[in-house]
Formats: sequence, C-alpha cells, structure tokens
Amino acid sequence: MNKKFVLNKRVFNKRNFRITLAVIGIIIVLFNDTLGKNEGFVEFLFLYFVTLLVTISHWLFVSIKYLINLKNEKAKTEIIHLQSQVNPHFFFNMLNNLYGLVDKDSDKAKKLILKLSDMMRYSIYEGQKEHVLLKQEIDFIHTYIELHKMRYHKEIAIRITVDVENENLKIMPLLFIILVENAFKHGVEVLRNNAFVHIEISSKKNDVTLKIKNNFDKEETAEKGIGLKNLTRRLTLVYPKKHQFSYAINDDVYTTILTLNL
Repeated sequence: MNKKFVLNKRVFNKRNFRITLAVIGIIIVLFNDTLGKNEGFVEFLFLYFVTLLVTISHWLFVSIKYLINLKNEKAKTEIIHLQSQVNPHFFFNMLNNLYGLVDKDSDKAKKLILKLSDMMRYSIYEGQKEHVLLKQEIDFIHTYIELHKMRYHKEIAIRITVDVENENLKIMPLLFIILVENAFKHGVEVLRNNAFVHIEISSKKNDVTLKIKNNFDKEETAEKGIGLKNLTRRLTLVYPKKHQFSYAINDDVYTTILTLNL
C-alpha cells in the first residue's frame, strides 16, 4: 500500500476521532437532562471524560515535542549559517598575497597554496561537523600561524604554547580561530614594528582554555566586525552556561580568555 495513502488515512482517522469526541460532548451538554435518566449514563460519561483527557494530553505532548524539535532545528540551522561565515577576511588576504607571489617567488606561492588548501578543506568539511577533536583544532591554528609567518616580510614575535591533557576531547570546530584571527587582524596587520601574538591553549579534565595576548596600535580605531558577534552567538547556542569569555586592555596589550566546559 502507498505510504502517502496510509499517512493520509491515519491523519483522516485522527481527525474523525476528534470530531466524534466533540460531537458527543455537544450532545451530552444539550441533552444532559434526558440522557441522565438512562441506565449506564454515568459510566459512559466517566469513560468519555477519561478518553477526552487522554486525547488532550496526547495532543499537548505532540505539540510540545514539535515545538522543541522546531526550536532545535532552528538552532542547528543558525549554527551552520554562523560557521559558514568564518575566516573570509583571512582567505581574501591570502589570495591577494598569492596573486603577488606567483611571478616573484613561485616556490613560496606553491607552499602557500598547499597550506591554504589544507585550511580550506578543514573549514569546508570538518567545519560543518558538530564536533571535532581538540587536536584537529590545534593543528588548524598551527597551520594558520605558519601561513602568516610565510606571508609577512616584517619581524613578528609569534608564540604558541600548548599544554593539553587530552587531545581527544571533542569541541565545536572553528571557535578558537575567530579569536586568533582577531589578534592578527587588529594587531599584526596594523602595526609596522614590534608586533607580537602570544597564544596559550591548555586543558585540565574537561575544561579547555584559550588565552591570547597581542599588542595593537591605540591610535587605530578597529571596526567591529561579525567575528566576535558570531563567536558570542555560537557560544550561547552550543555551550549555554558552559563557557566563560572575557577580555581586557592594558595599555597597548589586548588579552582575551575563553574557557569551555566540555
């Protein structure tokens, strides 16, 4: 038998059942005095209200379950949309650098292309997953830093320290890179001299912490992009009450700390 026909028949039967209950209820109200004289009416009335109560309870349960599923699907759709916005600034800059390197230094351009393709592959395939291993995120950040070292001609003090107990912890992809990218975008790319970025990634039990320090030009007014808004929204959706995010400015040094309770 056709599945669509069976489904339509089931919906039709449920609708008829509810209509029947409503009609019986109207008859009971209108002819209560007459029907009340019949033997067995009290038992019928009790059975009717039990059936009505069960039907209403089932309808409420199905409706609430539908609303919860709808809310979850909406959240998942929003998360996927937010993830797709990660790193456009970086990739655009890298492509511009590659364009200038193709004729000047083809060997360096080839190395950049390979590393950039690795990053893009990770962003496209792993970045759409709900969770990845912490090790994968750390490797992604290492590749990002290596690309930056290759593209800049000025001296930059970049330091990354990793002290992780369990690299197999599962984490939402492409969260940390937003803060790392901000440190380069508003610090290294703006400063002409003495730029530095210090990154610390640590974990203890189920807590993972990312701490970043970078200097910046206090005279430059950084425009607020979608990066931090994106990060804040994703943290709210995926790690409600399971994250701590803070930042501080001390003279010309910007410090951000993000801790996830996995």
